[in-house]
Amino acid sequence: QVQLVESGGGLVQAGGSLRLSCTASGPTFSEYAMGWFRQAPGKEREFVATISWSGGTTYYADSVKDRFIISRVNTKNTVYLQMNSLKPEDTAEYYCASGPNAWYMRDGQVHSWGQGTQVTVSS
Repeated sequence: QVQLVESGGGLVQAGGSLRLSCTASGPTFSEYAMGWFRQAPGKEREFVATISWSGGTTYYADSVKDRFIISRVNTKNTVYLQMNSLKPEDTAEYYCASGPNAWYMRDGQVHSWGQGTQVTVSS
């Protein structure tokens, strides 16, 4: 089972940017689709973005489209989430996940979850 460790969360002002990183263990990182999800207090965990094995296909939630960018560097076993133009509504615990397919992962079909990293956006 892949082990995922997120980093890069923190406090940022509205309009600012953060980049989250997620590093996976094992030599098979390139075989997994990867994604980011988030969960705000009182809300269900929701899909943010996913990326295919090769990085050639990405999907974004409408709420973050054109603001966030997901990418991966397979040689580093790392997936990133560049978050720009952050809004207070983006405040949530962000979770990295691995899964079988970037399309299916949008619905929460994942293999493994990271422990989460908090992102707080002040107004």
